[in-house]
Amino acid sequence: MAVEETTTRDHWWWRPGWRVGRSYYTWHILVEDQPAIHEFAQALQPELAATGVLGPIPLEWLHMTMQGVGFADEVSDEDLHAIAAAVSARVAAVGPVPVTLGPPVVDPEGVNLPVRRIEAVNAVRLAVRDGIADVWGTDRVSEAADRFRPHVSLAYSHSTGAPLAPIQNILAQHTTEIPVVVNRVSLIDINRDNGIYWWRLIQHASL
Repeated sequence: MAVEETTTRDHWWWRPGWRVGRSYYTWHILVEDQPAIHEFAQALQPELAATGVLGPIPLEWLHMTMQGVGFADEVSDEDLHAIAAAVSARVAAVGPVPVTLGPPVVDPEGVNLPVRRIEAVNAVRLAVRDGIADVWGTDRVSEAADRFRPHVSLAYSHSTGAPLAPIQNILAQHTTEIPVVVNRVSLIDINRDNGIYWWRLIQHASL
């Protein structure tokens, strides 16, 4: 039986393969066109910042992680363009999907808005994976197909060992669920230097 964690963990430890200056090609759902998410984040983030252990994510960098491709220095331009085209064709067949986010939850590495009823978002992710496999084959598609936990993070922990209970008490006062419609996925070149995720947009792919 898994033991429930009760304290924070610094989100910004270096994952395998990452180093300063290295970036990664990935497909995300960006939420710059979702005002309801921005309004909720703006209302909650000051309380999260006041905990002293959470760093709120700037609104322009809010996102839903979807499916990785590979480190930018390991993917050729030719392959990247082919993957972008293949994924675009695959996700166009899925169509826009309604999604409900929230209420917010905390885990050791941050606060996020989980997706309720993940099947629709998972269908988009599987289409992205199929597009990558069309170019590279299934063996080169990164990440497990069945370990997807879609969410939009609002803040990341920048310390280790702080109790989660005070954060849980804050979130208990925010029970809103946010309905949105996802109508595109985005291929980005993402970097995690300086304790923040930021990216260069390569292209959108419409659902």
